[in-house]
Amino acid sequence: MKNFLLRFFTWWNGTTFGTQLWTWRKGELVGEDAAGNRYYRTRGGAIDPALGFERRWVIYQGLAEASRVPPEWHGWLHHTVDVPPTAEPYTPRPWQKPHVANLTGTPGAYRPPGSTLGRGKRPRVTGDYQAWKPGE
Repeated sequence: MKNFLLRFFTWWNGTTFGTQLWTWRKGELVGEDAAGNRYYRTRGGAIDPALGFERRWVIYQGLAEASRVPPEWHGWLHHTVDVPPTAEPYTPRPWQKPHVANLTGTPGAYRPPGSTLGRGKRPRVTGDYQAWKPGE
């Protein structure tokens, strides 16, 4: 019963029943990325009359976090490119780094030296800062 209620009410933890039903009835699987996210579009590339173009969506593997979508799929989802990465090989530019999801708020987040949340000791003060005093 708990799993049924979680699937019914939580959209951030996978797919809801509504999205699953819509995907089953109207969706067509286009591909899957390395993280296990699955990408869909309206069956046959049908144009949605309300939008004027085909619908495209993603069903996340695990937590629904938009920064987990890699650049090649992001371009397809947002209609920047018409051809999905499964139909045409995506070659990243030489200056592009490998895709990393946003780690803010997780244990893997960046902690600069001296952060109260970082590990290790805070570096000693160098003396290059002088506090402001009223009246000076």
